[in-house]
Amino acid sequence: MTDSPGSPDSAARERDAAESASAFAHPAVAPDRMAAYGDHPDQVVDFYAPRDGRTGAPLVVLLHGGAWRAPYDRAHLSPLADFLARRGFAVASVEYRRGGDDIPRQRVGDEPRPGSTDPVAGRWPETFDDVAAALDAMPALASRELPGADVRRIVVSGHSAGGHLALWAAARHVLPEGSPWRLPAPPPLRGVVALAPIAHFATAVELGVCGGAVTQLLGGEDEFAERAAHADPGALLPTGIATVIVHGVEDIVVPRAVSEAYVDAAARSGETVGLTLLGGAGHFPLIDPAADACAVVAEEITQLAW
Repeated sequence: MTDSPGSPDSAARERDAAESASAFAHPAVAPDRMAAYGDHPDQVVDFYAPRDGRTGAPLVVLLHGGAWRAPYDRAHLSPLADFLARRGFAVASVEYRRGGDDIPRQRVGDEPRPGSTDPVAGRWPETFDDVAAALDAMPALASRELPGADVRRIVVSGHSAGGHLALWAAARHVLPEGSPWRLPAPPPLRGVVALAPIAHFATAVELGVCGGAVTQLLGGEDEFAERAAHADPGALLPTGIATVIVHGVEDIVVPRAVSEAYVDAAARSGETVGLTLLGGAGHFPLIDPAADACAVVAEEITQLAW
């Protein structure tokens, strides 16, 4: 069978599989502390203290990816959390409610299999309720659980679907009037570092990112237009908050065109968003402590945090 026009070729798929295997080969790293920000079992935050014991460390808030689907939780991002803690950061890794029922875990980025019972992406409005609640509670939670963290210096970062949520969390003050998540002023963040984010919904839908996950996140086609105004980072600009995107040139899970569309939309709004494109890297090296791309991510966070 030959590859269809526009689809990833076999070499790209093999590279993606190898990168995924490397990223997920790391064992999960247990947090130093865990705290709840709500009553649901998924409304929890894992905290990692700076491994060098420093005080006054900036706080990195991590939002995991996995197409907003239930089988993919924060555990797969824990090696990155530990990697950043070893770089001297305080880290808070947020769990949130995702879509669908629990099923055996697949590789993040796999598209739904024909005839399968794969879960839908996200819960409306619970996914957004949770991210908003976690970020609102974060200064108090981090001050209690990580007394050495400097909650005046918070950088939000997320990968893939978590990158979308990181951009959204920084844009709540520009949500439409009447939105339940709207803030009266910009959130107190030093910046956002979004990793291969699903940042621009129209482009993501056009490219069929993660098997139609964006449409599922918003509740289906009938709800898409109305809800996108409250959820699409590409429509929530400018934010006035320093933002950097890191994206692998070879990414076939969330193609770089999605981030480039967001950067273009930001420019049209009068805002400059940094875009770091990593040659030879796909989707997963950005969260793989064994990959050079992960060091680039840490450096981008450092530039905003310190």
